[in-house]
Amino acid sequence: MTTALPQVDASRTPAESPIDSRAAADLICGFCATGCSLSVTPPVDGIAHVTPTLDYPVNTGAACPKGWESLAVMRAADRGTTPLLRDNRGRLRPVPWQEALRIFVKRMKEVQRRHGTESIAFLGSGQIVSEEIALLGCLAKFGMGMRHGDSNTRQCMATAVAAYKESFGFDAPPYTYEDLEESDVIVLVGSNLCVAHPILWRRVLANPHSPQVIVVDPRTTETAMAATEHVALAPKSDMVLFYGLARLLFENDWIDGDFIRAHTSGVDAYRQHVAKFTPDVVHRETGIASEQLLRLARIIHRGRRVSFWWTMGVNQSYQGVRTAQSIINLALITGNLGRPGTGANSITGQCNAMGSRLFGNTTNLIGGHDFSVTADRRKVARILGIDAGRIPRDAGWPYHEIVEGILRGDIRGLWVVGTNPAHSWINQNTFRDILGRLDFLVVQDLYRSTETARAAHLYLPAAGWGEKEGTFINSERRLACVRRVVRSPGEALSDFAIFRLVAEAWGCGELFRSWSSPEAAFGILRELTRGQPCDITGIRDYRMIAQLGGIQWPFTHDDARHYAGGQSSAPHHRRLFGDGTFYHRDGRAQLLFADPTLLPEQPNTTFPYLLLTGRGSAAQWHTQTRTSKSPVLRALAPRDVYVEVHADDAKPLRLVSGQEVIVESPRGRLRARAVVTRSVPRGSVFIPMHYEQTNQLTHAHFDPISHQPSYKDCAVRLRHVEPWDER
Repeated sequence: MTTALPQVDASRTPAESPIDSRAAADLICGFCATGCSLSVTPPVDGIAHVTPTLDYPVNTGAACPKGWESLAVMRAADRGTTPLLRDNRGRLRPVPWQEALRIFVKRMKEVQRRHGTESIAFLGSGQIVSEEIALLGCLAKFGMGMRHGDSNTRQCMATAVAAYKESFGFDAPPYTYEDLEESDVIVLVGSNLCVAHPILWRRVLANPHSPQVIVVDPRTTETAMAATEHVALAPKSDMVLFYGLARLLFENDWIDGDFIRAHTSGVDAYRQHVAKFTPDVVHRETGIASEQLLRLARIIHRGRRVSFWWTMGVNQSYQGVRTAQSIINLALITGNLGRPGTGANSITGQCNAMGSRLFGNTTNLIGGHDFSVTADRRKVARILGIDAGRIPRDAGWPYHEIVEGILRGDIRGLWVVGTNPAHSWINQNTFRDILGRLDFLVVQDLYRSTETARAAHLYLPAAGWGEKEGTFINSERRLACVRRVVRSPGEALSDFAIFRLVAEAWGCGELFRSWSSPEAAFGILRELTRGQPCDITGIRDYRMIAQLGGIQWPFTHDDARHYAGGQSSAPHHRRLFGDGTFYHRDGRAQLLFADPTLLPEQPNTTFPYLLLTGRGSAAQWHTQTRTSKSPVLRALAPRDVYVEVHADDAKPLRLVSGQEVIVESPRGRLRARAVVTRSVPRGSVFIPMHYEQTNQLTHAHFDPISHQPSYKDCAVRLRHVEPWDER
């Protein structure tokens, strides 16, 4: 049977709302998951302007450089304006949308026909709105028959997700940003808050309690320099440190016995496990002296409101889940959960990683359900109006297994949406080779120039932030709205509109008739959360979200009763577990642990240094896909790759700052300018993650539970540039 191709009006699709150019609009920033609100003024001479929203509870009139430039980066010359198809000569040439959709369906179905239904997969994004994330996951798995799909949030938040699920019973960050201002002790682990989340650091500075700020990080980062105490431990020894702290807390009875007995399970086994992490063991593994270890334990004990915060320094690790749980356990045994200024708090990376976690239909069944649970599959099928037999019984392969599936030839067709894995995925050279093995690669993105888009057989131009509508969910579980305030260029369409067109062209459009607009889709998502820990059934519509300054989940019908006439009689900030009840069947949190393991790739005589990576500037973001388009943002960060080298390591190599060097790993090499400093530990070097070349060096190894890549540890060497080195 031949499916009639949908007609496309690129100037407007039914999924897109009209633009109101008469009034200012508030919308949530599309970079990181801090979730700042930005006010966009009506265009003057065709150009709209952005200012931070004064009364929004997250950022209260502040923005980082990326927020100020958020619309400017959308006006780049390399924005995609029409679909592009690779011709017989290997060139991408413009084609009409009808032709692009025909080729998409023809080639993908051809792959399935030749290699099986499961031979196509998708990679989604935490950069698109929840309604789009959900439609992609449902279309791909329930409509197109894909079993395997994942999101680029696997690269930033999978570890925190797995840790919370196992410890609390659900992926539930317990905090609100207000806790940064309520704590008297703030412990930051692997988090350079000043650079990565400057608006959150602003809240630390606003804390009226003169908090002790403890930074646990191998590097002397900007945040470490501003802290009251820097714990400069050996790279990847965090778990040993936290087990050693737990041992001292138990030994000195500096724990909250009542909280432990009433609200946790596994304490006896945990106490026995940490007993072997004596101060001598901790010193040997971490480099931290016993005096400092005891001082840290005493600070945690004396703090009335202690909050623990972590981000990529923990998540991007080969043992990240158990490390995150060693932090969670400290909060649990000291009773620092559920009260103002407390918590075991993961700080999210991408603007909508939380939306992807709940609604992406990848790591869990949409709405925080479980693919393996029959009742969950039936509930989702009933709400979506589909046959439950369309829903797989497992989540399918995570990101790295999809990549390995391409290498084996099991995956032959790939649909990449809103992400740039040819830059961001670990061990980049191998990944780019693997992409070349695909029979058909479709890339759907704002820009036709990304490293991944340049490898595509078919490129689909997508609208971006400020050009479409939907919702994001930030780090503190706050839902907020994105609005369409400017037109997308040329024939670029919102991802939501593209997914609907693909559904029609594929022949499964009838399954998604009720997904008529983003707000209609939001109504479906709302119903899917009913009875879940993330229940948002009390939210009526987008207007309510905007009126209340964003809404944190859960927000049930009972919660909605606190709100009358659109005005809140409840606080803007709400935290979880105030009653000490968790999401496991017994209502208790679990104390989970494991023995630390060795670095998978340790420095050696050939490659004697350990490479650390991380955020290098508040002005650049991930792969620089957007931020590189802004002259302002480019001017705020070094343009060329640089490598930080400890002064003691630079001396025998005869390196000085500004000198060009070659950095090599067993997988690749790059050219960089040396920065001689004491901010990195001896035996380590640091390169920012946003440079394209960085992941030519990194080693593809993963946490066994979360399957998150470990970007922050691999062996490298440095040498002088030789005449035969190509630039």
